[in-house]
Amino acid sequence: MAKELAFVLINPYSIRKSRTGGIIARYLVQTDLKLVGARMFGASRELAGTLADYLETYDPEDSEKCKLLASYVRSNYTPDPVLGRSHRSMMLLFEGENAVGKIYEITGSLRQTWGTGQSVRDTFGDFVRDEQTGKVLYFEPSVLVGPTVKVAGDVLKIWCRQFDSEAGIVRGASDVPEGADVQRTLVLIKPENFRQPSLRAGNIMSLLSRSGLRIVAVKKFAMSVAQAEKFYEPVRANLRRIFPLIGKARAAQALSTAFGLSVDPDRLTSLCELIAPDFADFEFENIVEFMTGRKPSSCSDSIKQLKGTEECLAIVYEGVNAVNKVRDILGSTDPSKASCGTVRREFGTNIMVNAAHASDSPENAVREMAIIDIERDTQFEEFIKTYYP
Repeated sequence: MAKELAFVLINPYSIRKSRTGGIIARYLVQTDLKLVGARMFGASRELAGTLADYLETYDPEDSEKCKLLASYVRSNYTPDPVLGRSHRSMMLLFEGENAVGKIYEITGSLRQTWGTGQSVRDTFGDFVRDEQTGKVLYFEPSVLVGPTVKVAGDVLKIWCRQFDSEAGIVRGASDVPEGADVQRTLVLIKPENFRQPSLRAGNIMSLLSRSGLRIVAVKKFAMSVAQAEKFYEPVRANLRRIFPLIGKARAAQALSTAFGLSVDPDRLTSLCELIAPDFADFEFENIVEFMTGRKPSSCSDSIKQLKGTEECLAIVYEGVNAVNKVRDILGSTDPSKASCGTVRREFGTNIMVNAAHASDSPENAVREMAIIDIERDTQFEEFIKTYYP
């Protein structure tokens, strides 16, 4: 069976209620599909109206469903009529054999007929009908998906028309706070979370939702060696600085183990200062290889520009005191020293394989977002155009 490209559009209500992580986890673990794209949108009045117009007649055999969806999109995706502030939504792209059918099955019926949590909509959505009159009283589908390849293609083409103007960092969304103390911070959900179908990435996002911050940008990408070298250069500089402090005790222990000598660690400070650059370069090489799948010392300049073989999910959170709130939930860089319930304690293995990275200052967040080019995602659009020319 040929590969297909399916989409999941997480509705603004699900985003506001911080159901995003739980929804993503369900799709990642219940299929063998690959998550190949993720973008945030702040739909314009034009985009919401075009999508609603399409949905109004997309299935002539079920007019009630069409009217429900069209009305829902007009009410929930159209920007605030007074202030003009948009509503955040998130689109995910999944690739694989029978991708459209698999996504549709896991999503479940719009009318949520099972009612037992078996589908995404049964778990995260609502459908309430008056038993007497049959009138639909409340409708929240949680996500929008394409039930057929044709519908998936039609919707993605509609969405793609506004890609340049409405994707990237969503600014001025209706539920995102404003003010001088509002910050943006970058989180990278690291490669170990995507090497096999797993709840990990979604559960990490669910833990981060405790911060009360808002997701304003997201990007699934493979970091190049060139990007990783820029991104982690401050880490190398920091390793050179701190190695004389942390290395002397380890060096003294090594001498004791190897030769039985009892050496005062302070006598080894000069030695550690001498080898600090070598230690920093060695650890830096390991970090870059872990994040990209390639050793920088083995790559030509041209290879360094190519996307790596390992993938991350970049997420931008916005809100009051965002940097510290995220770092508190992530926990200590060393998972063994992190508090219970933090991301790194629950999902990390060691200092490098520690589940996620987070910016350590608003200024560094700006630097890191520029390096990974969070505003642009040519790969996302290329996937759509490849499958739905």
